[in-house]
Amino acid sequence: MRPLALVTVLALCGLLSSARGQISAPEDGYDLWLRYARVADTARLAEYRSAISELVLTSGEPTMQSARDELALGLNGLLGRPVPVADAPTRDGTLVVGTPANSPTIASLPLAAALRDAGPEGFVIRALPVRGHHAIVVAANRDIGVLYGVFHLLRLLQTDEPLTGLDVVSAPRYGLRLLNHWDNLDGTVERGYAGASLWEWARLPDSISPRYRDYARANASIGINGTVLTNVNANSAVLTPAYLVKVAAIARVFRPYGIKVYLTARFRAPIEIGGLPTADPLDARVRAWWAVKADEIYRAIPNFGGFVVKANSEGQPGPQDYHRSHADGANMLADALAPHGGIVMWRAFVYSSEVPTDRVMQAVGEFEPLDGAFRSNVLIQVKNGPLDFQPREPFSPLFGAMRRTPLLMELQITKEYLGQDTHLVFLAPMWEEVLRADTYARGPGGRSDVAGRIRGLAGVANVGNDRDWCGSDFNQANWYAFGRLAWDPMLRSAAIAESWVRMTFSNDPRVVRPVVAMMLASREAAVNYMTPLGLAHQMARGHHYGPGPWVTGGRADQTSVYFNRADSIGLGFDRTPMGSNAVRQYWPPLRGRFASRDSVPDNLLLWFHHVGWREHLRSGRTLWEELLAHYQAGVDTVRWMQRTWDGLEARVDADRFRRVQGFLRIQEAEARWWRDASVLYWQSFSHLPLPPGYEASAHSLDWYRQLRCPPDPRKPRCEPS
Repeated sequence: MRPLALVTVLALCGLLSSARGQISAPEDGYDLWLRYARVADTARLAEYRSAISELVLTSGEPTMQSARDELALGLNGLLGRPVPVADAPTRDGTLVVGTPANSPTIASLPLAAALRDAGPEGFVIRALPVRGHHAIVVAANRDIGVLYGVFHLLRLLQTDEPLTGLDVVSAPRYGLRLLNHWDNLDGTVERGYAGASLWEWARLPDSISPRYRDYARANASIGINGTVLTNVNANSAVLTPAYLVKVAAIARVFRPYGIKVYLTARFRAPIEIGGLPTADPLDARVRAWWAVKADEIYRAIPNFGGFVVKANSEGQPGPQDYHRSHADGANMLADALAPHGGIVMWRAFVYSSEVPTDRVMQAVGEFEPLDGAFRSNVLIQVKNGPLDFQPREPFSPLFGAMRRTPLLMELQITKEYLGQDTHLVFLAPMWEEVLRADTYARGPGGRSDVAGRIRGLAGVANVGNDRDWCGSDFNQANWYAFGRLAWDPMLRSAAIAESWVRMTFSNDPRVVRPVVAMMLASREAAVNYMTPLGLAHQMARGHHYGPGPWVTGGRADQTSVYFNRADSIGLGFDRTPMGSNAVRQYWPPLRGRFASRDSVPDNLLLWFHHVGWREHLRSGRTLWEELLAHYQAGVDTVRWMQRTWDGLEARVDADRFRRVQGFLRIQEAEARWWRDASVLYWQSFSHLPLPPGYEASAHSLDWYRQLRCPPDPRKPRCEPS
């Protein structure tokens, strides 16, 4: 069956319900931001129908066929009618799509300079005369650039953008734009809140879920070009022949959409599936085993991307087990992959066997001495902050410390510490904050901002087999935002939010403005009711859902009390030269700025300083008063979000309105839970009263300490009364 026919069949079966002008289906979230609803503005619809009345796309290569299929689906839905296909322009309103290599029409146009700027993955979209006819051209140097350009053009139509004078040249900032799935071979997903894994290992390779293609479409629509299929807490079995044939089947589905497949490599694989007595990276037998394994993988998957490795972290094996360095381990794998063009992404999230003086200093301590010691096809994968995907952290000092080693930034799209599937928290402002941060370490081209110090973005995926993919409608916005920022890290959060709202809900400004405002306020609201003023890691143990500032026991640097340092004097972790001196890992002037109470940003105050309960801050309030104000502001913002959403009932479809309304109800209750549990706990140290009129908790501190989430590993959740 030809791909175009397949798309049509899936649409008629309700698996792709995008063309809502033709197919009536509930808004169940499956279509994500690719709904392709008919353009509602009649004047804009007339403009689009006039500008696009004929399609010229002559290549039949797989990626070009994917572009043709998407145009057929998208234009039919948006314009409310099919667009005929021609071999050459015959009328005004022709859309010409291709590359100079596969389209004689494109080759004849004056696009050489623009195509040079577009590079290997970028595209050009331009309105210009073609053979005497008014036309729009989507051109690129490679087929994948054409597909990206097609999705961009459809986005313009979805968001009611005018097509007059159209002239777009777009190229991705980074060559690596990847999703990391923490999916296990048994179908579970670590930190997954959207159902089980998409990958149906028991049915592969013979049965291919149609969701694989739709997943690839969604990723290609936002420029994502790689997927790591397996959990960083790796299972060696995925490298066996029985699984490689399954991985190859997924890779074949992804290939036309420009998506390479990657796997996580378990360091003990030579022992566990290779029969060797050791996994020492300097042992010749081990090196030979990995080289043979790489050859085997590339025979099965010719465009295999490479390995992600978690080593010597949270119990995972690694080179330090053999008294070798991270560079020794990474370089061994890099040498095995190099003949095939593969890469190694070696994670910098490490734990020493001994509890350190300050947990957040360890990555720099282990990796900075190795700067420049890694092979050229090794990238160090660094989390955005020095701890672990907290609601707010400073950027990781590794972005300034590693000046001779390629870096990849790891972001967490799945909201492990930010309300998981339940709370509405739009993450683009967090990511924008770190990407635009200045490291003051000059890199190639003189760039010192974090965005200029990295080679790509890796996002821990929030995707599962729930019908809506992400566990909630608004969680889809974080998947979308990640892809958009991986393509262009200088995009503003507001612009990303607006385009997502227009594509997902409506172009009606009476919907767009309030929903965008909710999204942009949501992250700061979560910081306020969870971890204000630079507090971090105050979540419940294990599942990280709900407050747990009292958590102690076990390994010290995995507890809340280790990070909050609350006592009768005050609150916060002293990381100045008088404390752990973590500030020394940052370049001047940040080192001095963070170390000084006069210049440290208020939103990182307790990250870097231990502050007295009665000490006055720059606001004029004491620390105690400021904490109370932030907790209450978080609750108040969620209540405002509730009221805002309730006011949209007449403008949003009933299915999604009720789902979001229900989640916001939970979020408001849990924001109060966070506020009350935290305030009562801090009050047990400060012994200070609540100010008159402050909302008092309905329960005691002991009640909150005894509160437990239901034992549901798939979606742990508490709903306090």
